[in-house]
This record gives sequence, structure tokens and C-alpha cells, in this order.
Amino acid sequence: MVERSDRAPLLDWEEVPTAEKTDGKAPAVPHVKERLSSPPNNRAPSGCSGFGWSSGPGGPTRTVSNGDGCGAPPATSGAPAAVDEAQPPDKDAHLSDPGAIEVSLEDRMVKWEEKDQIVSVFVVTFNTRTGNMLEWCLPKDIDLEGVEFKAIASGSHRVTTDFIYFRKGSYFGLACFANMAVESMEERGARMKSVGILSPSYTLLYRYMSFLEHQVRLQLKSPGHYSPLEAFYEDKRALLPPSGEAVVCALPTSTWGAAINHSMHPEMKITHPAGCMSQFIRFFGEQIMVLWKLALLRRRILIFSPPPVGVVCYRVYCCCCLANISIPGVGVAVPEFRPFFYVNVADISALENELSYVACTTEKIFEEKKDLYDVYVDNQNVKTHRDGLKPLLRLSAADREKYRKLTEQR
Repeated sequence: MVERSDRAPLLDWEEVPTAEKTDGKAPAVPHVKERLSSPPNNRAPSGCSGFGWSSGPGGPTRTVSNGDGCGAPPATSGAPAAVDEAQPPDKDAHLSDPGAIEVSLEDRMVKWEEKDQIVSVFVVTFNTRTGNMLEWCLPKDIDLEGVEFKAIASGSHRVTTDFIYFRKGSYFGLACFANMAVESMEERGARMKSVGILSPSYTLLYRYMSFLEHQVRLQLKSPGHYSPLEAFYEDKRALLPPSGEAVVCALPTSTWGAAINHSMHPEMKITHPAGCMSQFIRFFGEQIMVLWKLALLRRRILIFSPPPVGVVCYRVYCCCCLANISIPGVGVAVPEFRPFFYVNVADISALENELSYVACTTEKIFEEKKDLYDVYVDNQNVKTHRDGLKPLLRLSAADREKYRKLTEQR
């Protein structure tokens, strides 16, 4: 029996250790009922529970994080496959046996999470004559216009490595950038490349960061070596409908509550955006209360920072987490708080049509485009040009008390 790794390099096939085998039978999944017993509206606190992958002596293994964010002993690596291959019980079994319902939910949940969701993989390079350019991509017919300016952010030549989350149409992307010194007059002493992927959802992109970091280093040392990326795409590509529209990027409603801890909040390491919530709170200090109120109001928030971009993309993610609550009785009247992550001047037309968003940029010219945002964040300085929002920038005694309690709980 072999198991496919979901961590870098993501292309290896490894033997499951014999100690984990049980006479050829699929191992039990003792944690199925435990995870599904949580209330449907339960959300894991930042830095807490969920599933993830970690590398160990026997190869990549799946781990479960406990309530305080510490990794529990790894589950048997064959368990997910066993659930995935199990035949769902018939309809009568669903209705008569509560346990059967739980297994059915877990079955659908694991199938959704493990389903390949990579829409495209690409390599972007900086050319001293033409600037940023798309060097290679799969599939060949996908529209990646403008992705070269997202995968290599403005000002990236000042840093050695970076990573960038971004939006491209209806997809989300993650790209890892690297800058290597070379003895070449044609390249002016520096070779800069970025390797990235596109997916219908941004919540699981972090899984592939180590793979992308490895591949961009490989591209710098051996330009044109695309076979690992080709194999990765064939292994992980999403099955899209013929039109390329209506991509399934969310769980069915019946399984969403049970999956909150399963896929939306995996193990909270620094590679996962929500793992930076503590740093996010420390960075803004009491101003976190101002951002919280503005996020709840679904204001258009633009965060400026020079490179590196990666940590600022994490702040965008954390801003979305601040507003990620249900409001009883409001329903769909409140606009979705959508993360755009990194944006540049090419995104101006898209931002003009947004009622609510949070994004980040390295381009100072956005500060002058006041019609594009309601709130502008420069370092820890939160400001607005809208008179109706200016009173919210002042911290009240209640705000300071809430922040004090928050820091005590942390």
C-alpha cells in the first residue's frame, strides 16, 4: 500500500510503515464522531484545532491539532483513504442510524477536502528588457493576463524571498518569489523568478507553500526545468466544467458546520495565515479595536506596506477573520467581506466596483485614489477620508477595556 504525500515535494510515493498496517484491513477512524459532534456554528479560535500534514521519519503524516494549538499524535496515514473508499450507506440507513449519518458527513467532507483544486501552475520571471513576463504555465490555454505583475510585486527587487496571495478573476493565487545574485551582465547581476498556483479557494493554498518555495529555488538554479511542476499539475489539477464556470469551492450546507475545524482551520503554524493572528494583534495594538469595528461594517480597507508582501497578505487574512461572524436576522443584506490580498494599478477597475473588500498594496499611488477605499492603513496608522467613519477612529474607554481583556485572554 502506498500513500501520496500532500506536502512538498508533493510528487513522491512512499511506503506506509508496516507498523501502521493491520492485517490488510483499513484502520479505524476513532476521531470521526468526535469531530462531528461539535455544534454546526462552532468556529475554532485563531491558533487552534484542525487537520494538517507534517513531515516525520516515516514520511509525511496527517496530524490533528488539539484545543490549544499543539499537535496531537499523528493518525494512521491510511485512515483518510479508508474513509474515502468506503461505500456510502443507503438512504434508509441514513435515516435510521445517527452513526451512519455522521459517517456519511465525514465521507463527503474528506472527499471534498482531498479533491484536487489546482486550476493552474505557472512561472513568472523578470526580464531586464521587457520587465515582468509569464515564462511558462499549465494549462496552456488559461487566461493569465496580468498575473506576472501579481506574482512579482512592485518593489520585490529589494528583497531576497517573498510570497504573495492574490486574486485573479474568480480564482485565488499563491506565488513564491526569490531573487538570486548571478554573474551575468545580461541579467544585470540578479535573477528573479516566481512560481505560483491558482485555486478556486484560498483557504488551502498554504499547503503548497513549501513546494512552491522549493520550485522557485530550482527555477533560479536550473531555468527551464518544468517536469516537477508538470507532474504536480497532473496530480493536483481541478476538474472544471467545460465552460470553466460554476467551480465548486465550498462544502454543501449540510457538511459545512462539521467541516469548520476540519478544513477552514487546519493546524495553525506560521505557514497558515490565521497562525499570524497573535502577531497581527501585537502589531496594531489598541488599533485592532478600530479595525474590528470597520471590518464588521464591511468597509473597503486598503493596507499599504513596502515589500515583503507576504506578512501584509496575512494581515488581510486576519482582517477578514475579524468580520467572519454570523449576524442573526441580517441574512444576505450584509455584503461579503472579500479578501483581494495583493493589488496593483491593474486592479483599479475591479476595485471600483466593489462594495466591500480588504486588500494590500506596495504602490503608494493608491493613497491618492480615495474613491477606491474607505479606510487606508499605513503601518499602524489607520485613517479615513469619510466624515461618517472618523468618529470610529477614536478609541473609547470601552474599546480599551475590551483590548485589555483580549490581551489577558491571550
